[in-house]
Amino acid sequence: MHITLTGNLGSGKSTISRIFKDKFNYEIYSTGRVIRELAEERGITVLEMNKLMSEDNRYDHMIDDKSAQISRERQDDDIFYDSRLAWHFVGKAFRVFLSVSLDTSVKRIMGDNRGSVESFKSYDECKASIVARVEEEERRYREIYGIDYFDYTNYNLVLDSSCCPPEVLAQILYDEAVEYYKAMDEGRDYTRLIISTERGLGDFEEECQMAGVDPEVKSYDGYEFLVLSIEK
Repeated sequence: MHITLTGNLGSGKSTISRIFKDKFNYEIYSTGRVIRELAEERGITVLEMNKLMSEDNRYDHMIDDKSAQISRERQDDDIFYDSRLAWHFVGKAFRVFLSVSLDTSVKRIMGDNRGSVESFKSYDECKASIVARVEEEERRYREIYGIDYFDYTNYNLVLDSSCCPPEVLAQILYDEAVEYYKAMDEGRDYTRLIISTERGLGDFEEECQMAGVDPEVKSYDGYEFLVLSIEK
């Protein structure tokens, strides 16, 4: 199976990628690591690297072309793409958006050791950097590719990582991928939201209206989530 994972900053993408490598024996392709390495080579921050990429599109094309090439040449391998835009460039795949609130994102990034390129002195500085980076990336993706990165219907699963251990999230993601591949073979396609009951569906009102049904409450390893499926 091919699985693409994108999502909010600080949502835990790298951690889940490591679990997929260690537990499910997936090969990991991480564009975030590529971007951080490019920033370190130039002695600049990740935000500054993103601004540089907005001025020189060859970096985006280099990364995205590689994702597309891998998906074409290795369709039968288990590959996990930790990548902002692999969902757009990879062919047959289970497309996942890992969601987290901005407050949780800031706290996690402040607590991580991400090196000098992502070091912050205060909560507000970190929050401002996250907002600026998101806005820059969203603008760049619209300009270069004409896509809406935050349109959740681009994905097959929107999974909330706010209130649940990454090991549980990884298992949910894997089980959902297996189920989706079976549905895809039957000609079905959908977007499924799995959001912690502690967070609620307030950030996903538009998607709830699209579904036209009330969410189901499900328990995963003792953690309760609101589950909503939107058929395409």
